[in-house]
Amino acid sequence: MAKVIPGRFTAKMEGPFVVFIIGMRINKRWAVHKWLPVAKAMGGMLKELYQHPELGFLGTTSHMNSREITQIQYWRSYEHLENYARKGQKHLTAWRNFNKAVGTDGTVGIFHETYLVEPGKYECLYGNMPVWGLAQAGEHVPALGRNETARRRLGGENEPAVPSPPQM
Repeated sequence: MAKVIPGRFTAKMEGPFVVFIIGMRINKRWAVHKWLPVAKAMGGMLKELYQHPELGFLGTTSHMNSREITQIQYWRSYEHLENYARKGQKHLTAWRNFNKAVGTDGTVGIFHETYLVEPGKYECLYGNMPVWGLAQAGEHVPALGRNETARRRLGGENEPAVPSPPQM
């Protein structure tokens, strides 16, 4: 289990980056032979991405519920993401296998959303959390001073200070 870091933190990223949300939805639970290979394919892709930082992958967090598996991924640039999608060996294999086994039969849904983020056009806060999300992909920094409020993190300077919570 990841170590919880008490206090308020935010993330710092140098330059632009990409947030890529990708996932799958189990539409027919009984069709395990269709959705299990789709779910397993992401593991191989992540291993490949973590082993090759030059591909531009910065990190991910995963989320699951009873029907969906979702990943929030962070990439250095859209060009890196697109290059992996078009040329990454593990991705191409998984994509071909999906189209062959599932295609449009409706047993498994897939989705992705891509967001191009310009420098200074994001903000985040992590209170009493392990290093997570964007802070894991970038730099985990205290939410103090210029980073104390959402407005300040987004470049606003005339924001009043936030009172510190009482210590227990």
